[in-house]
Amino acid sequence: MFNIFSQYPTFVVFLAVVLSIVITMVLMPAFIRALRSYHIGQQVRADGPESHLVKQGTPTMGGLIMLIAVVATVLLIGSPSPETFALVIATVLAGALGLADDGEKVVKERSLGLTPKAKLIGQFLIATVFCLVAVNFLGIEPTVDIPFIVNLDFGILTTQIGDFSIPWLYLIFVNILLVGMCNAVNLTDGLDGLAAGTVMIVMIVMAAIAYRTDALDSAIVAGALAGACIGFLWFNSYPADIFMGDTGSLALGMALGCLAVFTKTEFVSVIIGGLFVAEALSVMIQVFYYKKTHKRIFLMAPLHHHFEKKGWSETKVVVRFWIVSGVLAAIGFSIYFAESLVAVA
Repeated sequence: MFNIFSQYPTFVVFLAVVLSIVITMVLMPAFIRALRSYHIGQQVRADGPESHLVKQGTPTMGGLIMLIAVVATVLLIGSPSPETFALVIATVLAGALGLADDGEKVVKERSLGLTPKAKLIGQFLIATVFCLVAVNFLGIEPTVDIPFIVNLDFGILTTQIGDFSIPWLYLIFVNILLVGMCNAVNLTDGLDGLAAGTVMIVMIVMAAIAYRTDALDSAIVAGALAGACIGFLWFNSYPADIFMGDTGSLALGMALGCLAVFTKTEFVSVIIGGLFVAEALSVMIQVFYYKKTHKRIFLMAPLHHHFEKKGWSETKVVVRFWIVSGVLAAIGFSIYFAESLVAVA
């Protein structure tokens, strides 16, 4: 189908968004009914906000349908390029890791699934393979651009094995970025519609960046991911009929990191996805400070629970976090766009 519309790349990206929305919304109701019939539901943290106890048993693993929608969309209208396969495979593998984690929670009826060590090992393996494939076979330079300041060469410490390169500094950086984004989006997925809405905003911006860099394959994948989030929001808005689970959050975080590598916006993506970074930092700060002082900085971490504890309603937190995410994404895109204009001039 891609060849039919290849003369209209903008339309192709919008088509990816729409098709992914449709597939998600068509498949999700039957998936929810199936999960309910088998009593497959979310296990809520006992130490979480009391208002969340009513969420116990809500169907989870909705990320599986989102991934099906993304893969189907990319196969239908995308081009079978190595970049597309690398993006989709990394995203699906992260989703599979999340699915194993969700399955463990359901089977053992607890809020904790795979051990943190097991999840981190899986994430690092995916990130490592993706980075080495990107550098050695897809022409990605081991550099990190800090707009208007410096372009860092992270390939200065490279091991060469025949024609195969291992740029150690860049490999470490990409691992931190991809694994960090995986877990940051996962931590953000704590309120109805929060992760799906914020990732939707971020993916629309990443699609625009990919399109501007003539990376149409990446733009289509980003558009499909945004569409899957929009379709999922119909069922995940408060009060949620289904949660995406780690199946969705780990996959979306991995996809964001991989898109940043392909579009060479590794640094800017931290601004665009700044809300996820803030959520992850709130947990890190809380844990570190508590270990040192046995006191808490936030009423509860991640950050969205802090505002719930302050008396904000769940919907107020979600909508305001969407706004913050939109502002950060706009700032990130503006920085990227301004630098690209200066480079052309």
